[in-house]
Amino acid sequence: MTLSFSVLASGSTGNAFYIATEKEKILVDAGLSGKEMERLMSEVNIDPYSLTKLLVTHEHSDHIKGLGIMARRYQLPIYANEKTWKAMEGSIGKIELDQKFVFNMEETKAFGDLDVESFGVSHDAAEPMFFTFHHEGKKVALVTDLGYVSERIKKTVENADAYIFEANHDVSMLQMGRYPWNVKRRILGDSGHVSNDDCALALSDIIGDQTKRIYLAHLSKDNNMKELARMSVQNYLNDHGFTIGDKLHLHDTDPKTPTPLYEVV
Repeated sequence: MTLSFSVLASGSTGNAFYIATEKEKILVDAGLSGKEMERLMSEVNIDPYSLTKLLVTHEHSDHIKGLGIMARRYQLPIYANEKTWKAMEGSIGKIELDQKFVFNMEETKAFGDLDVESFGVSHDAAEPMFFTFHHEGKKVALVTDLGYVSERIKKTVENADAYIFEANHDVSMLQMGRYPWNVKRRILGDSGHVSNDDCALALSDIIGDQTKRIYLAHLSKDNNMKELARMSVQNYLNDHGFTIGDKLHLHDTDPKTPTPLYEVV
């Protein structure tokens, strides 16, 4: 079986990502209720009893709302770094000791036939980190909740077969929107979220010969639109020598509808 994945949910109201090989079926974050998590998985024919692990990026509620429920209901081990464990303990309920595992930042773990590499990001959480997944020469990069895209991150995620990449907001929409200034400043800052324009700029630096798919992720429901994000990124990439729609494809994600299960070939 090749590497396959689905962006189960993505946005400011909840996030969850599924990635699988023949031996491993991993859920990254569970930012919706247990009932919603089960609904999302059923829509793409994923059996929650087949899950092998839960990975956690950081402790914000839109990433861990259903984490404890899923872990207890399906007896799943949870992997997070120590600072994230400490920060989320009061929010996920009781987790048995034999279900708690530490996955340090800047570490690569071999889970069966899948190698998972963690890397730190600039976001206002205890110790936020995201992942690249490696299987038989294929690479998938999950990159959201970024304050900014550092050169170190670019090097880590470059030339992936597929990206789930943050395009959180349109700067003009955010600046003119209803959010108070302190919230706008947080989102625009180095520990906030990446804009459509910054997403496009980063992608132009990291897309490689292997890259086939880009999923625009974690869109703000108040400060962005799917069409605007896609147009902004596509226009920039087209202007910089990347042809969208030939070998390289752009895809939307949604907070309530999973993307079809995709096999990386």
